[in-house]
Amino acid sequence: MAKYEIIGGKTLNGSVTISGAKNAAVAILPAAILVAGKCRIENVPDISDVRILLDILRDMGAEICQPEVGVVEIDSSNVKSTHPNPELVRKMRASYYLMGSLLSRFGQANVALPGGCNFASRPIDQHIKGFIALGADVEETDDYVNLKPGAEGLHGNRVSLDVVSVGATMNIIMASCLLPGQTVIENAAKEPHIVDLANFLNTMGANISGAGTDTVKVRGVEKLQGGTYAIIPDQIEAGTYLAAVAAAGGNVLVQNVIPKHMECITSKLQEMGAKIYNYDDSIRIVSEGRLRGTTVKTRPYPGFPTDMQAQICVCMTLADGISRLTESVYETRFFGYCTELTSMGADILINGKTAIVSGREKLRGNTVRARDLRAGAALVIAGLAAESTTYVENINYIERGYERIVEKLTALGAQIRRVED
Repeated sequence: MAKYEIIGGKTLNGSVTISGAKNAAVAILPAAILVAGKCRIENVPDISDVRILLDILRDMGAEICQPEVGVVEIDSSNVKSTHPNPELVRKMRASYYLMGSLLSRFGQANVALPGGCNFASRPIDQHIKGFIALGADVEETDDYVNLKPGAEGLHGNRVSLDVVSVGATMNIIMASCLLPGQTVIENAAKEPHIVDLANFLNTMGANISGAGTDTVKVRGVEKLQGGTYAIIPDQIEAGTYLAAVAAAGGNVLVQNVIPKHMECITSKLQEMGAKIYNYDDSIRIVSEGRLRGTTVKTRPYPGFPTDMQAQICVCMTLADGISRLTESVYETRFFGYCTELTSMGADILINGKTAIVSGREKLRGNTVRARDLRAGAALVIAGLAAESTTYVENINYIERGYERIVEKLTALGAQIRRVED
């Protein structure tokens, strides 16, 4: 089993280029099923979740070509199956987007329940609520979700989400693209990758407005045509490298970012004492000396993202003073990494939805285990900042969402390598 060996205590310097957004790519690729013709998707990250999705689409009959690094061409004209390979589907969480795209194109879908990171219970009840509102009959078993048209057929409708859900918002957008009438999604999530999905679909001929606000309107069209689209940069990957520099120290230019998307993260790092310089499509971070404690509460965008909770916690473990970190999205997320950080010398007390972090001057290397994608990234950051050597196990989680993380960190001066047991 592979793991990362990290010799800590080195500052990070130089520049790093951010890949395409994982959370956008894993929705846009299933959305290609809706397109009648070839679509060229650029800035696609080379991560395991993307590779699994491409395998699923190939298995369903899509023709896929990768003419150059970061580019995927998909022709879904010959897709006939509405029952994607369950073994592949169960390997990743975002495979649930196949439900919406298949329902919209074929009027039915039989999709295994997804896998992925298990840091919290993440039901798909809001997805199901949306499909039912669109006229689908839904049959759920312990293993599958089976969708088919109800008595009145599939049609646009008003969907009011009970909670803000990124996945449900994106799935309902996809499901309604080719249905007659207008769909209005109320209490919609506003994350940048939702806007990216809507922009991709609109480029292919969809009629979607309001993405990025709490009310999204989708007027169904007869078909989508092929076209070319580039995925936005990954907000969370960029935030992870910014947090790594803040924790380990150094001076790094983070390239291929949208600074506006990063403000919820950079504002907190500035508050902790890091220097942030914004440019048109890059951000420079300079971290010298000890960080200061702060208070963070995760919230839906434009608030501080839950996917950055673990990474900012590592910065808190090294900051001067007491920090408070409150999780409002997935409250059990702390248990994926806080015990591991404690084994490295961190002082973290979990009280319900809040972690109280008493900063220490140093962390010490240890053997730790990633339990989900972002927890794994946090342990890598801790290893970079710690004294001596850290081994991070279960790195398959990390490689689900970070492209060439070893190469990128090595280029910044980190001593990290992937080793096999």
